[in-house]
Amino acid sequence: MQNDQLLLFAILAATIGLFLWGRWRHDVVALAALLVCVFAGLVPSDLAFTGFGHPAVITVAAVLVLSRGLQNTGAVDALAQRVLTPGAGPTLSIAVLIGVGAVLSAFMNNVGAMALLIPVAVQTAGRHDLPPGKVLMPLAFGTLLGGMTTLIGTPPNLIVASFRESTGAGSFGMFDFTPVGLAVALGGLVFLALLGWRIVPHREQKGGAHFDTGTYLTEAWVSADGKAVGKHLNEVERTLEAADAQVVGMVRNDFRVTAPNPWRVLRAGDILVIEADPGSLTTTLSGLGLSLESPDKKDGPKPERRKGDEDKKSSDKEETVLQELVVLPNAAIIGRSVGDVHIGTRFGLNLLAISRQGRQSIKRLRSTPIRAGDVLLMQGVPEALSAFASSFGGVPLAPRDISIPNRNQATLAVIIMMLAIAGAAFGLLPAAIAFATAVLAYIVLRIIPLDKVFDAVDWPVIILLGALIPVAGAMASTGAADALAKGLLGSLAQGHPVVALALVLIVTMTLSDFMNNAATAAVMCPIAISIASQLGAAPDAFLMAVAIGGSCAFLTPIGHQNNTLILGPGGFSFGDYWRLGLPMEVLVVTISLPMLLWVWPL
Repeated sequence: MQNDQLLLFAILAATIGLFLWGRWRHDVVALAALLVCVFAGLVPSDLAFTGFGHPAVITVAAVLVLSRGLQNTGAVDALAQRVLTPGAGPTLSIAVLIGVGAVLSAFMNNVGAMALLIPVAVQTAGRHDLPPGKVLMPLAFGTLLGGMTTLIGTPPNLIVASFRESTGAGSFGMFDFTPVGLAVALGGLVFLALLGWRIVPHREQKGGAHFDTGTYLTEAWVSADGKAVGKHLNEVERTLEAADAQVVGMVRNDFRVTAPNPWRVLRAGDILVIEADPGSLTTTLSGLGLSLESPDKKDGPKPERRKGDEDKKSSDKEETVLQELVVLPNAAIIGRSVGDVHIGTRFGLNLLAISRQGRQSIKRLRSTPIRAGDVLLMQGVPEALSAFASSFGGVPLAPRDISIPNRNQATLAVIIMMLAIAGAAFGLLPAAIAFATAVLAYIVLRIIPLDKVFDAVDWPVIILLGALIPVAGAMASTGAADALAKGLLGSLAQGHPVVALALVLIVTMTLSDFMNNAATAAVMCPIAISIASQLGAAPDAFLMAVAIGGSCAFLTPIGHQNNTLILGPGGFSFGDYWRLGLPMEVLVVTISLPMLLWVWPL
């Protein structure tokens, strides 16, 4: 094995290790890998950034913008509401919901489809007295299954298509993924609807009036006139224990005590960090005279009142509501605290509590960096809550009224999207050109505001793709992919094409459970092409195996953004996913292998 191949393997091993570690974002790791390859002479410097102009990258960005346009016009909401049947039983309701999610994910960004359907899923769970996780996990998996059925359904499909084009066989078409992808998706959806939702770990609810998001960490102020003033901390703790709540910390004069002395006497202005179930939160605190709002409004100054606002003071007070918001993956607030974004000053909102699965500790609410999947308990008027969710990337978990802001625009958005799909499917235009033209039409017709176009693009994914495409090219140019393929064929597959195909599928699925699926596809495609070449087989089946495996991140909450999105609302922990995910992956392998051999003969 040559030195440049060994060096490239070392860089890839370090890159995959950093992906799995998760300390830095995927796009940062991918960019670092690209630059190391450039400095090592594995990627020519004049070709380092050619990946950002790659058709697959352009198509991904365009589809993300088109998805946002469909969301903004209310077209997707209207479809979901018309298809869902309120009077159906749990099995039929879940079947229809995950079917809608799969169909939407075939033609739009699956994270966007998931975000739109989360409130509907929570409402469905409540109607059938089910924990929300019983509906949310099948919905998340259903959107992943739907994405594998078309060229634009998920970024791995676009990457696979671009690698096929590099072999000289031309790119895969819009519906070349459909025969195998649809068979797998239908089998998976039937399993999820009939049996899958029943084996999702049960997370208990109290009374069914709300959903179990786990316990909240809440800051409660000791009011000057409250019953807690002058009491020992252990007296307050005994009262809290009756409501399944506990004091996990205390703040006095901005100094935090992690395990406060139970004989400490409470003073006005002390802050108790309380872990409690959301259902018992208010009653527990009110009995002790504890307040969820800071008496000195430390979050920031109040928004300025305009003339005449005093007359509406009482009505504004009546309109104040509590709302739970789940933080979307790649939301603008991730890594920042509510203090950083000044929610009191800008929106007139209060953050009352945070629910976070797998947390170690939370020091202060206003200074706690927000993570994807966190559930935020917010207080404010509905308009301000909607503005905050829109600006910083949150999805409401309560049922909402679905409306179409502009029916004409919704119709136009659907027509333009369908024309773009038809243009790409019938070969009238390359996919990148067809969808870029549709984006231009959206902008000209004001379906999506010009200042929101760049907000719709998931830039970390774009940077990851643009950075890894030249690195994947280096695997082919240095012969590293051929060397790795020889090792796999000799030691494991032993020259058997079907075993090699199964190996590519299973390895891709395993990697996608722990690292970004686009990165997985970029790494595995050169290896798949090399294995096919050494076997003297057509590469199509092996590339399709990469596409299927890249869409099947069912074992962990970090494998795909939709899995992360349901972590908080479903009350799940890291180890809950494999119970449904493992049968799903076995089912996928069982269905996809014979379908691959039939549709794409070796």
